[in-house]
Amino acid sequence: MQSAKVYEELGFKALATSSSAVANSLGYEDGEQMSFEEYFYLIKRIAKSTSILLSVDLESGYGKDAIDIVENISKLSEIGIVGINLEDSFVVDGVRKLLDRDIFSEKLRSIMFELKEKEIEMFINIRTDTFLLGLKNALAETLKRIKMFEELNVDGVFVPCITSKNDIERVVSSTYVPINVMCMKDLPDFDALAKLGVKRITSGNFLNDYIYKNLKNINQAIALQKSFSPVFS
Repeated sequence: MQSAKVYEELGFKALATSSSAVANSLGYEDGEQMSFEEYFYLIKRIAKSTSILLSVDLESGYGKDAIDIVENISKLSEIGIVGINLEDSFVVDGVRKLLDRDIFSEKLRSIMFELKEKEIEMFINIRTDTFLLGLKNALAETLKRIKMFEELNVDGVFVPCITSKNDIERVVSSTYVPINVMCMKDLPDFDALAKLGVKRITSGNFLNDYIYKNLKNINQAIALQKSFSPVFS
């Protein structure tokens, strides 16, 4: 909630939650280890603390099937959430795996059908973890999945961990769907990404990690100097 207010003060027009950052703040690992009810409570608090548009990282949907997932999306819509991320991977025993393309296609098809039937308006941003998981054929598999996403009329595609200008250009030029990339050390700068046609950039959990890394560093400095002066330097 506090960070949402900071972004609003800085003039940001929209915000998105990081499932990893929220999970870590509650003492969980990422990968739907927290319950949807816990997540939903925090999302409501964030939504009430700011007036700007809010999107939610819904991971794999927090449900066993399309009906459950759409019910969750409906609850988010009711509190003013305007967009969600859904990913094509899942976590079991701490290991993230890519869902088979055909299986994910059927899952997503059912979700999109249910959303249309219930007349729920939501920006559906689909995350594909081909690059995140380091597939040898990451680009080729990404392009195949994007074509499938197009057929299902999704609103955006998120490709975390893609950094090569050539790969980004190939992905952007392959589709009319807006492409979203993630903050990475080797990611081109914003001007370069704009020229490549990227429409959205996600910070993921990296800013949250940066904040807590600095919290650790300053407390080490306090302990070393036996003084709170590092806080004010």
